[in-house]
Amino acid sequence: MRNKALVVDDNANNLLLEKDLLEVAGFEVFEAENASSGIAIALKELPDVIVMDVRLPDMRGTEAAKILRQDKTTRDIPIVFVTASVMAEGRDEINGIPNSGFIGKPIDTRTFAKEIARFVR
Repeated sequence: MRNKALVVDDNANNLLLEKDLLEVAGFEVFEAENASSGIAIALKELPDVIVMDVRLPDMRGTEAAKILRQDKTTRDIPIVFVTASVMAEGRDEINGIPNSGFIGKPIDTRTFAKEIARFVR
């Protein structure tokens, strides 16, 4: 059975690139363009990993992660934040989310899927 990944990013180019890289690596990929849709899809599909931008139009990705951490069905799903925000306060915000990681933008297309796969149990 293929691993499932949910990619949440409001930038259509980033969403497509991350989706394509994960599909080539064998993931079944779901996508969302905002945090609210991402939360709904995560609750329905229960992906093995969530790849989420921090800056989303409706709420910060870290806020969405906190909501997912409060639900027993999604609390243990690893969340990998993919963001250009590498300032100290942004890293602290991400570090406060249990079972999460960080990949800086621009992503390395050669290693992205392997980096995401490391988070899958």
